[in-house]
Amino acid sequence: MPVHRSIIYIINPISGNSSRNKLFALIKEKSSQQNIPCQIFSSVANGDYSFLHPIIQKQAITDVVIAGGDGTVNQVVDSLKNYDINFGIIPCGSGNGLALAANISTNPSNALDIIFNNKTSWVDGIIINNHFSCMLCGIGFDAQVAKDFANEKQRGLWTYIKLCLKNYWTMRPFVFDLQIGSEQLQTKAYFISIANSNQFGNHFTIAPKASLSDGLLDIIIVFHQNKIELIFQLLKQLAGWNPISSLTSISKQNGVLYIQTEKLIIRNPQLAPLHIDGEPKTSSELFSIEIKKKCFRLIQPAC
Repeated sequence: MPVHRSIIYIINPISGNSSRNKLFALIKEKSSQQNIPCQIFSSVANGDYSFLHPIIQKQAITDVVIAGGDGTVNQVVDSLKNYDINFGIIPCGSGNGLALAANISTNPSNALDIIFNNKTSWVDGIIINNHFSCMLCGIGFDAQVAKDFANEKQRGLWTYIKLCLKNYWTMRPFVFDLQIGSEQLQTKAYFISIANSNQFGNHFTIAPKASLSDGLLDIIIVFHQNKIELIFQLLKQLAGWNPISSLTSISKQNGVLYIQTEKLIIRNPQLAPLHIDGEPKTSSELFSIEIKKKCFRLIQPAC
């Protein structure tokens, strides 16, 4: 970590259930104790943080710390990732998938201790049709849940679980055509997850073998099948019992296919819905997806 540091904090005022004023005071107090100058800004709804560019350049900002969820982290990192700065997270969202994958505490005071006392590591990102993702994209069922969740007034884990259950029995499969290297797979699937983080959030580990910095995408394809059987197949995936398959032996025999690759193309003729880092996005008939290696530096607990 730099010896001389200057931090910009970005707080999403509507993330989670924490009091913004209490968090503001905590940040001021602990930054002052560390003798680190800081500035605090509210997040912006349109995700455009270009107004911070001249501040970062002129004031030699070393760190940008995001107090929010994965959607806010996505927007801030995407806007500022080309600068020579470190990113920190104070998890305040509903899922906090990237923070939990990086072992960052969801307690704001402990998260700040990590920011002040620990190290940075390079983290990969995902590019999907020229859009940036800091941790996970989904096409199909999970994107529909994300869309419904975005329209809920009450956020949080129980709201997400309620929407998953509501959508589970009514979900339908979508037709997909995947091109992965020289291999091609045409199938019907309930959803496809493209992960760099190991989880959706709340320790819901959809990609148990995923690493934030291994230079690979973890792809999970949940095929069309009996929905009772699907429950067991999903539990196997979440528990880490499904092995990673070879690209040369792609098949639907296990109900869930788990593979790793650097890039792939997905044709989506039925316009299955899309989410990027938990935020619903406009779908497309074609997705070109690849890993962006060593995309940004994240402050994490020391190993």
